[in-house]
Amino acid sequence: MSTVEIYDRSFCGILELTGKDRVRFLHNQTTNQINLLNSGQGCDVVFVNSTGRTLELATAYVTEESILIVVSPNRRQFLLDWMDRYIFPMDKVTVSDLSPELAIFTLLGSESRDFLEQFGISSNILDQSEASHELVALAGIQVRIAVGTDLGLSGYTLILPIAQAAKLWKELTEKGAIPMSDRQWEELRISQGRPMSEQELTEDYNALEAGLWRAISFDKGCYIGQETIARLNTYKGVKQRLWGLKLNQSVEPLTPISLDDEKIGVLTSCLETDEGAIGLGYIRTKAGGAGMTVKIGEAIAQVIAVPFLSHDYYDPSSETK
Repeated sequence: MSTVEIYDRSFCGILELTGKDRVRFLHNQTTNQINLLNSGQGCDVVFVNSTGRTLELATAYVTEESILIVVSPNRRQFLLDWMDRYIFPMDKVTVSDLSPELAIFTLLGSESRDFLEQFGISSNILDQSEASHELVALAGIQVRIAVGTDLGLSGYTLILPIAQAAKLWKELTEKGAIPMSDRQWEELRISQGRPMSEQELTEDYNALEAGLWRAISFDKGCYIGQETIARLNTYKGVKQRLWGLKLNQSVEPLTPISLDDEKIGVLTSCLETDEGAIGLGYIRTKAGGAGMTVKIGEAIAQVIAVPFLSHDYYDPSSETK
């Protein structure tokens, strides 16, 4: 992607945790190492239930005063209620919904760094690691700029007051950022392999089946669902995995995936593109993975690896998954 594109993700939810126990609380509720983050850092986290089943993939940004959590729009109220349920009377934590107050824009493309620099944004933040963030003045507006796009592609996430959203959008597009449609974003989501709530991310699947190893720490202490996830890794017990699919025609999600007339999985997302249909689907581990040719309804599909997902078991003797 050589140009800079901009997508309005203000439909997403933004939850906020405040109080002196906020870091400990979120650390105990999610899969990643929240307690190692300093202000200005962030990471992907997975909310799972007591059996390791996936509730949501979110991005947490730690600030001096709070933790901002960007979530799917359809999981906003659910997670608000979920976290509130685990706040005990002695906990110094408050969870609130800032979604009506904040807008989210995503800038994508290899030139997005240079694009932001023309507004006087320092490379001190633009060159930081994924999910690093800083509150800056962008076109005269207070904006939190975070490294990353939630798709594993080059770019930045901008969080700002909803009252200033129209003004900033105008400034950015007049400088050359090209607005992206919902369909274009969905095409990128599927081609990258970013799982979506209530499609790939449901309580029918666990976080390892969903390929979310990047958002899971096996070196942290106890959290909800930790025992199940640790056991699945230790005993190599992941029974199905999420893969990308290239199809010769579009098919409705939830259509079974079959091999030699035997059902081996299910399609979860599908979209017709200029280059043909693409999709995501869960396939039984024993059936195989990338490189297979399968049947999905009337369609023939090739199973492919996608950049956002990983399927390698974690080796405690190694620093990588």
